Amino acid sequence: MEQLFEFVTNHWMLVSALVVLLILLGWDSGQKSGPKVTTHEATRLINQQNALVLDVREKSEFKKGRIVDSVNIPNNQVADRVSELEKHKDAPIIVVCKSGQTASAASKILKDQGFDVYRLGGGIMEWTNNNLPLVKS
Repeated sequence: MEQLFEFVTNHWMLVSALVVLLILLGWDSGQKSGPKVTTHEATRLINQQNALVLDVREKSEFKKGRIVDSVNIPNNQVADRVSELEKHKDAPIIVVCKSGQTASAASKILKDQGFDVYRLGGGIMEWTNNNLPLVKS
């Protein structure tokens, strides 16, 4: 650990450049897959703009609890099933996963196809932490 501090002290410009590049990389990947929205912003999009909720979790997780009227297309099938979402191209799409980490890949695919895409920050876990309702089947 002492060597790490010595390296950072001696090469502070390189370390600073690395930190800036990592921040920019994170920002860029977030822009490519659409902005994150909070649960409050998501409910506003659903209620006021008739947003579609696309749940990209596996079917077994989806059945345990989902947002009302959400559509389930597992993350690994989104690219092959984009045509199923064409009728929703005029409305925002909120992509939801378990914790908000895996929604980016599906969001990027949809954004590249011209959809208005948002990602639910924190996913279904954040939704339930805010005591918002889930439908179970």
